[in-house]
Parts: sequence; structure tokens; C-alpha cells
Amino acid sequence: MVLLRIFVFSLFLILPLTAEGERYTWLEDKHIKIKVAGTIDTPNGYERINTEKGSFAHWLRHLPLKAKEKPVYLYNGKKKLNQDAHFAVIDIDTGRRDLQQCADAVMRLKAEYLYSKKDYAAIHFNFTSGHIASFTKWADGFRPVVSGNRVSWIKKAAAGSSYGNFRKYLDSVFTYAGSYSLSKELKSVSDIANMKIGDVFIKGGFPGHAVMVVDMAYNKNTGKKVFLLAQSYMPAQDIHILKNPKDGTLSPWYDIEFGSTLYTPEWTFYKQELKRFPQ
Repeated sequence: MVLLRIFVFSLFLILPLTAEGERYTWLEDKHIKIKVAGTIDTPNGYERINTEKGSFAHWLRHLPLKAKEKPVYLYNGKKKLNQDAHFAVIDIDTGRRDLQQCADAVMRLKAEYLYSKKDYAAIHFNFTSGHIASFTKWADGFRPVVSGNRVSWIKKAAAGSSYGNFRKYLDSVFTYAGSYSLSKELKSVSDIANMKIGDVFIKGGFPGHAVMVVDMAYNKNTGKKVFLLAQSYMPAQDIHILKNPKDGTLSPWYDIEFGSTLYTPEWTFYKQELKRFPQ
């Protein structure tokens, strides 16, 4: 019995889970100690909005973070030149190719959440050409053959939904999709006051940019709301929590009443560029 208890306890320690039971598959056998909700305090007078366990919002809120003061690295192992844009670094790999840039990071987080729930059918994105790239098709062994604006899916590989195969699928998506295609997939949020965790500020283009809302808090006395933003950038780099360049006393939080223009350290958005993944 004692040996059994030791085994169960040891198994618990190596699971890639937060105390809230969220699963972060890429961490494999690492025990999560530092996370967004446990590390980034809310401003004075604010408390985090309620999130439902198992929801995308709850999963984003408890994303694992690297140790404090960690620099942002590029995909090639070099340090990013601008080390003044980030407040914290999310503990997730970037890959060894210059693929996981801004919109790719948004798609990565959404896809990782769905994969953690084994909701494979919901994992799909559009290529820039408009063709749908679904993980279930990829898992069935089909691979895209791209010729100009034409995409054909041909059976080329063995079937499988392993995590390694899932990551190869994402690299394919990152290659043929971006801010332009993602901006067309997402639905506009007409009123900034209705912002939700998981929403995305996105400017589709060549280049464009995208940042994701990964947490929110509110002041129960005034009703005011604040939010946190995460991004990758060009070249592909660690996904990181952004500082607020316009309000050092509130940073890294942003006031939802920012006016018509949202200033982030490396991009400027407009409030009408807030969008949401379709339900």
C-alpha cells in the first residue's frame, strides 16, 4: 500500500497539469509551478473575472510561465533584440523554424487547448488561399499539396493523432496561413466592452499582426475592466506577456477603456480590430 501511494504521488508530480487540472501537452513530464494567474497580480482593487474550469479562458489564464526575468529567444536560439516589450514568457516551445510568428501563436494556443480536450474535429484553420486545413484530415494521413492558389489533399502518410503528428500539422498551418487568413476566419466583436478572454486583436496583412487576450480582471466598485495580452512576433519567438507601454503603473494590464487606439510595445491596433473565434 505504501509503495502504491508513493507511485501515485510520483505520477501526480510529473503530469503536465496545473493545480486547476488544465492540461498542457507540450510540457510532457514537467510539473507546472509558475502560471499566469499565480504570478501576475491584478491591480489594486481588481479581481479576476470568473472563468469556468475546462473552458478556453480558464486554460489561458493558467498557462505556464518561465521563471521571472527570462529573456525572449528567437527560434534559432538567439535573444530577441527588443527585450523591453515583455513582462513574462510563456513556457511553450517555438520550434526550430521561423514559423510560429504572431498569428501562428494565436492559432497554436487555440489548437493546443482543443488538442488537450481531444476535440480533434474542432481543430481547423484556413490557408491564405481559403482552403480548409483540418487536423482530422491530417490525422487520417492526408497531406496538402500546394500549387499556386490550389491545394489538394493526398493520402501520403500513416494515420495517427499523436502529439508529434499534431505538431507537424501545426507547422503546415503556420507555413500556409497567417494574419490575413486568420483575420477572415475570426468574427468581429462589435462592442469592446464585451471583450472575453481568448479574443484577438488582429490586423490582417503582409505583414499584419495579432495579439491574444489571455486574462481579464474587474473592479467590483467601479465596474472597470483590465486585460492581459500575449504575442509572438517576427522572427518566430517565445510567446510572451506584453508590457503596457502607455501606463507603467497599470502594466502589464491594459485598461479596456483605452479609447480608439490600442498601443502595444511593437504594434498599434484599433478597437474595431478585436475579433473572436467562432463558437
